[in-house]
Amino acid sequence: MKICLTSQGDNLNALIDPKFGRCEYLIIAETETSQVEVIPNMAAGTRGGAGIKAAQTIADKGVKVLITGNFGPNSFKTLSAANIEIMICTSGTVQEALEKYKKGELKKATTPTIGENFSEGKGNGHGIWAIS
Repeated sequence: MKICLTSQGDNLNALIDPKFGRCEYLIIAETETSQVEVIPNMAAGTRGGAGIKAAQTIADKGVKVLITGNFGPNSFKTLSAANIEIMICTSGTVQEALEKYKKGELKKATTPTIGENFSEGKGNGHGIWAIS
């Protein structure tokens, strides 16, 4: 089974990136073969629709489970339509998050964790609101 984890770096020792659509890397771990594929998230720098584009990327790779921290309603709809289960993990390394998942220690997401268009308008796309 293919599991995708959002990451701040390009390896299993990197920290989990708590952002889905604008994460730096998407790391796909194949549980049956222990193979790992690292994909730079090309959607991270887009003006809008980053979550949808990232969701389409992992759906095209055959991912069945996503481990991440925060995602909006458009990402949630796209991931749900692709039958990708979303598990919440906001800290630790990618390897630690993968182990927590295997032990059943992560919570399944049933709704988006952030509101619509969170990264547009006043937000800066990184979960931090700009003060003007």
